[in-house]
Formats: sequence, structure tokens, C-alpha cells
Amino acid sequence: MSEDIDSDETLFECVIEQGGRLDAVAAAELPDYSRSRIQRWIKAGQVAIDGELIRLPKAKVVAGATLSVQIELEPEGEWLAESMPLDIVYEDGAILVLNKPIGLVVHPAPGHRQGTLLNGLLGYAEGLRAIPRAGIVHRLDRDTSGLMVVAKTLPAQLSLIDQLQRRTVSRRYEAVVEGVPTGGGRVDAPIGRHRQDRKRMAVVAAGKAAITHYRVVRRFQAHSHLSLQLESGRTHQIRVHMQHIHHPLVGDPLYGGRPRFPKGCGEALRQQLQQFRRQALHAVALELIHPVSGERVGWQSRLPDDMQQLLRQLEQLL
Repeated sequence: MSEDIDSDETLFECVIEQGGRLDAVAAAELPDYSRSRIQRWIKAGQVAIDGELIRLPKAKVVAGATLSVQIELEPEGEWLAESMPLDIVYEDGAILVLNKPIGLVVHPAPGHRQGTLLNGLLGYAEGLRAIPRAGIVHRLDRDTSGLMVVAKTLPAQLSLIDQLQRRTVSRRYEAVVEGVPTGGGRVDAPIGRHRQDRKRMAVVAAGKAAITHYRVVRRFQAHSHLSLQLESGRTHQIRVHMQHIHHPLVGDPLYGGRPRFPKGCGEALRQQLQQFRRQALHAVALELIHPVSGERVGWQSRLPDDMQQLLRQLEQLL
């Protein structure tokens, strides 16, 4: 959601890996929030250790304990409605499905309060202001493109959140990765915050359960076109899992490495790989139970131009 369920994101939980002052530990785990804001949350009784509320910011906490933070989201009434083009592929009285473009942040965050999908949704339909998060129930990372569903009523939002939690929503992605897997597979590896870089995620023993299924659509000399299905929805899940099995996404600025150039690579492909500055990942299919009709419905989205061009360049070496 980005790819986490939003209903889970207001309650942040993790296992503490390094002890210290409560406010410092919480700030390290939540780098998008200031230490002063976290201190206010502690004093307001929004932070617990092993289920016990702690109201003293300087309280000492130990490694291995579970930190729980009730993140205080600003009400939608404070967010600015903005006019922006939205690629809406389906809409009725209960939901809308859109194709999120590359580079669009889904929800405002510290330092990024405008120009997000939420701002655009409020500009598109003022009635969404009455619904938590303007109807957003899941996310895609800023530079991941593809299909998202948005609720237009509170009952529809509750239905979609329940479906996401029960894992009955089907989300299929396509990606271009480095390397050539021998076949499809299943990655079952828990995901949590990276130990050193708190803005990154990683496979960690104390992380949340995460399962990704993948199959090979097409193999190239040094790259592969994959289809991927999520069982869970953890932050950066596909990106982390693909790095974990040594097949990072092409262009991934956080989890990729230097571009891999296949044998006989021409100048056009070399430039394409060097200049591909976002993760080559697109949400191509979405299926769910309609909150009103109860029928299973679905939508598909074509790969964006940058990924199609990359695949054409890779095909020329076959």
C-alpha cells in the first residue's frame, strides 16, 4: 500500500530490538513522526509496552518487549481538497476503482501534506470527507502503479476492510526483476523494520507474517517478467521478498542494487536500465466481493508505458 491494510496502520506494533528510553525507541520505529509528537502520544496514554500503558516518555524499555502505538491520524476535514486527474476505471454508489499513476503518494504524511491521492479524492467527491481516509482502504507505494479500490460509503469501507483482513481480496501484480528464477514459488518470510535503516523493511524473525506467490511470465538473459500474488499486505512486501530471494525489482531505489546488464546489451537497453528510477511493479488485477451486490467483481490494468518499453528492450536480446 504499498502494500499494508490501512485499518492496521493506526495501531502500530513491533518487537523492540534495542532497549532504551520509550520515546527514543518509539521515535526510531516511527521515523515519519517527530519525537515531540510521540511524547504527546505517550503522555496521552496511546503507547503501551506488552499491553501496559506507559505515560512517561523517559521510561526504560527492554529488548524483546512489544511496543504498541495508537497513531493519531489528522481528521480528513483538515486535509486540502485538490483538483487532479484521476484515472477511474469503475465507479458506482458504493466504490470506485482507479489506476494509480507512478509518483503519486496515497496518503498525506509529515512533510507531504498536499498532492496526494487523498487530496485528489476530496477534490473529486466532497462527500468522501465524511469517510475515514476519504475511503482509502489499502495503499500502493508512491512509485508503484496500478489498481486501487476506494469506498464511497462507510458501510462499503467496513466491508472492504473486513475483506482485506480476511484475505478474500485478490491483488495480482506484475514486475520485472533481476536474475532468472528456475520456476515459480512461494516466499513465506516475516517482514519488519530494518535494524539499521528504519525507513526500510526487511525479513526479520520478529516481523509480521508475510506470504508472496510468484510465477515466471517470461525469462530473458539476465531478467525475468513475474506475476505475483499477495496473501498478506505488508509494507514493501513484494520488494522485500524479491530482494530476499536475490531477485530484486529493476529500478528499486531501496532494495535494488546496480543495474545488471545482460551479455550483448546494446546502448539503448543499457540506458533504459540505468534510467529506470522506480521499482518495476504494477498492480494489474484486483478482485473483491462487491459491498452491496455481494457478487465477486474484478478489474484489470495494462502495464504502464515504462514497463512495456523495458520488456520490449529485453525481448530484443532473445
